[in-house]
Amino acid sequence: MKVVLIIDIKGLEDKVIFEKYLKKEGFSPVEDEEFAYEGDTTTHLESTKAYILDVVKKALQKVEFDTCKIIFQVGENPMEAFVFNKKDDGFDGVGIG
Repeated sequence: MKVVLIIDIKGLEDKVIFEKYLKKEGFSPVEDEEFAYEGDTTTHLESTKAYILDVVKKALQKVEFDTCKIIFQVGENPMEAFVFNKKDDGFDGVGIG
């Protein structure tokens, strides 16, 4: 299944380091789109969701940033949105639409 990941990040210190980690974990930048990435998965939806959250969290741990929100879609499944909570060092789900 195709995975689409869109990141809204403010105050990012080093985009090169951030994107290098995402690319290493299988997320390629979408051409001509800032902070949009795509990849493929062959695992169950919940496993893929956990993997995406973990990869972005680890990428964030490598750089300084102010805020980060992500939204992603796995295959034909509806998009899910999350905001990074620096206090808890993890993502919180956000209702959309």
